[in-house]
Amino acid sequence: MKFLRYTYNQETAYGVLCDNKIYSISGNLFGYHTVAKHSISLAEVTLLAPCEPTKIVAVGLNYRDHAKELKETQRQDPVLFMKPTTAILPPYGKIVRPTMSKQVDYEAELAIVIGKKACHISVEEAKEYIFGYTCFNDVTARDLQKIDGQWTRAKGFDTFAPMGPVIETELDPTSLSISLEVNGVVKQKGNTNMMMFSCEELVSYISHVMTLLPGDVITTGTPAGIGPMSAGDTVCVTIEQIGTLLNYMS
Repeated sequence: MKFLRYTYNQETAYGVLCDNKIYSISGNLFGYHTVAKHSISLAEVTLLAPCEPTKIVAVGLNYRDHAKELKETQRQDPVLFMKPTTAILPPYGKIVRPTMSKQVDYEAELAIVIGKKACHISVEEAKEYIFGYTCFNDVTARDLQKIDGQWTRAKGFDTFAPMGPVIETELDPTSLSISLEVNGVVKQKGNTNMMMFSCEELVSYISHVMTLLPGDVITTGTPAGIGPMSAGDTVCVTIEQIGTLLNYMS
């Protein structure tokens, strides 16, 4: 199922998307909920980020081709960093270049949405804790990343975490095509089968570092082809079976 979050008539709600129609749900998104019988058109609502995480845990250098383009070798453990929730941007939102940066890059990523509290779980248990998957753009001030030697400032600005449009709960993440277009031109094209660490391995590993809560987001790395965005650009992240996340560069 495809779940989303939206505003309609000045009210915020979660819903299920089916054939461009939204059926609102009541109850707990990550537990028991009921689905309304009546629908509204997708065109009538304003989409929001599909969940409200307490944290965004990001994984760097997890695609073999991306690591190769940066001349990095296979890591024994995943490389982790954090993005603040204040960076979240909904579909169709505008990415704002900070005045202190001259180069803001796109990074198309598959993101995991956690469905229940996870602490010290095994790889074999991890699937039980994953609610679903969504599209993510790990926007990065590349020049600041190089200056700082670490990633907090470069990846933490407001609007630097576009995500959505939906959470897909019924897919196998092991071999999904993932691409990114800028103004209709393909800049990144890869497949999740190029990941060094699987989604289940990442969830398990991170759960041994910090407790994951329902709605938390884990981004899983980007394929090769990262590059800059310019003012006025339209940027689309597309992942097989999930859909397209569209944003603009202001």
